Amino acid sequence: MTADAALDPTFGRVPTTRRYLMCAPRYFAVDYAINPWMDPTQPVDRELALAQWSELRDTYRRLGHTVDEIEPQPGLPDMVFAANSGTVIDGRVLGARFRAAERAAEAEHVRRWFLERGYRDITMPTKINEAEGDFVWTGRLLLAGTGFRTDPAAHAEAQEVLGVPVVSLALTDPRYYHLDTALFVLAEATDTAPAQVAYYPDAFSAGSRRVLARLFPDAVLADAEDAAVFGLNGVSDGRNVVLPIEATGLADRLSRLGYEPVLVDISELRKAGGGPKCCTMELRK
Repeated sequence: MTADAALDPTFGRVPTTRRYLMCAPRYFAVDYAINPWMDPTQPVDRELALAQWSELRDTYRRLGHTVDEIEPQPGLPDMVFAANSGTVIDGRVLGARFRAAERAAEAEHVRRWFLERGYRDITMPTKINEAEGDFVWTGRLLLAGTGFRTDPAAHAEAQEVLGVPVVSLALTDPRYYHLDTALFVLAEATDTAPAQVAYYPDAFSAGSRRVLARLFPDAVLADAEDAAVFGLNGVSDGRNVVLPIEATGLADRLSRLGYEPVLVDISELRKAGGGPKCCTMELRK
């Protein structure tokens, strides 16, 4: 390592090209309330939601990633939150089984999308499982959330289907009803380095906080202000970290660690309890 490299906080932060699946919010609305963020009495600007979503998609493409799109369906206003409809690791697909009846039909549309594109190792779950909402891949372990949406029994099902070790984590704050609203991976584990994550400790049970501290001693701990603007619903490629524009405190901390925060405005979609990661399913080969 040169002296200049040693002084560069970005040294060693290597982005990796990703492939994502997204769904435009053409039918976005807040017609019902299935999480504490949703208020059907408050107006929603669908055109603004679409513009913000488009900027998020285009941001991924500017960063060198591939974005596939699935056709939105009328009557499914939350289909924009594509992360909730599938978990893909090593080309194996574990579909979703939603807790809320309002979202149940999304799972079949996404299953067909995978079939039509040549995926053959597809399993639809028997237990309630809201996919990447509650399943977070670290490169070595699948962190699995429960407490509000995904059944604890779905964790064992995910391990059996995907063939990866699973660590269960309990969520206790209803505002952070999915794991991906309280934790995300900054850098996946490699053969030479452990994974690094960011999370909001107060979203988890005491036992889960101890597990996280043991697994990720160098984690970035977010505060209540950043959590409240969905700062933990971020998407990282190992160097570039896409965050809601309001998550300034977290962005500053990540900058000091050598990451490159990329701030996007997704405030309209937050009215339904979603952020950048909620809109983004990763298609891992």
